Amino acid sequence: MNSIVQEKYKSNTQALNKIITDFDDKGEQFVNGKRNTIKLFDLGDLKINIKSFKVPNIFNQLAYKHLRKSKAQRSFEYANILIDKGIKTPFPIAYYEFTTTLLFKRSFYVSEHLIYDLTYRELIHDFNYPDYDAILRAFTRFTFKLHNLDVNFLDHSPGNTLIKKVGDDYEFYLVDLNRMKFSPITFEDRIKNFARLTEHKSMVKTMSDEYAKCLNEDPEKVFNLMWSYTQEFQYKFNRKKELKKKFLFWR
Repeated sequence: MNSIVQEKYKSNTQALNKIITDFDDKGEQFVNGKRNTIKLFDLGDLKINIKSFKVPNIFNQLAYKHLRKSKAQRSFEYANILIDKGIKTPFPIAYYEFTTTLLFKRSFYVSEHLIYDLTYRELIHDFNYPDYDAILRAFTRFTFKLHNLDVNFLDHSPGNTLIKKVGDDYEFYLVDLNRMKFSPITFEDRIKNFARLTEHKSMVKTMSDEYAKCLNEDPEKVFNLMWSYTQEFQYKFNRKKELKKKFLFWR
């Protein structure tokens, strides 16, 4: 077992080790996905969130053991980078990795659990959500902030931004952090970063309008490019689903 614990939580190392050891048998189920599982545990008076990444295929077991950082390690490191940049994410506590001599096996990312009001996904399904337009525009300005700070969040998708209302304002927290790049972002890549968020033209219209204001760019130019990237992503996404149905029908 390899583990790194945030300095603030070093005194909790023994308790964290026990929680990781008991992960499969204890804890409160929060997300039970096809690929990963998230459970909640109590660490003293604090509620913590632990993401268990599934054991990768044999090729990635070799890669993560010898060539690449694990998803858990990247999540932990990227969370610290985001916080240093003034971008919100549930506070990172630790990560754990389990390996054999030659292969990588399981890994866990531990963070403080955040109580939030909604995710971007609610905006896709409920156009009458209170303060809808203000939230969508605030989210767009948040994305603009990411881009200006050289944060390219490659998994900028509906479930990966938690939204918390604080007074009359909204705070945005990034989760599922293991796919990011930190470098200057071109105009085209800025716009392309919105492609995975929604299939609804009305939402793209609002986001492109707000982003154009942030950039001091022509709104029509931004909309046309954002809508083009959105359609391209949706086509590929739906095509992939159809191919899976066709060739993996026995599953």
